[in-house]
Amino acid sequence: VQLQASGGGSVQVGGSLRLSCEASGSVSALRIMAWYRQVPGKQRELVASITREGSVSAAGYVKGRFTVSKGGARNMLYLQMNNLQPEDTAVYICNAYERPSRGYWGQGTQVTVTS
Repeated sequence: VQLQASGGGSVQVGGSLRLSCEASGSVSALRIMAWYRQVPGKQRELVASITREGSVSAAGYVKGRFTVSKGGARNMLYLQMNNLQPEDTAVYICNAYERPSRGYWGQGTQVTVTS
């Protein structure tokens, strides 16, 4: 499975961005897709995830602001980010999980929020 993320950029405080991640390869075997983010010097953290059945989960600090969704015959993952804050500045990375010891990472897309 290959993951290609896009949609990052620079936005002012309170602005919005929509990230996309296209999965290719054996996508039918994927059970969970997720967005993580990473800031230099900090651990990678889970932002939001969605299961193959459509169940979603999001970190507390993004609830009410970020929405994860999928579409396009399971091969697209989206992250709608609203009311962005400076602390949301990070590289956002797409992840896909198939089974234990079988997970995949995309290359990440930079999101910068300026005040």
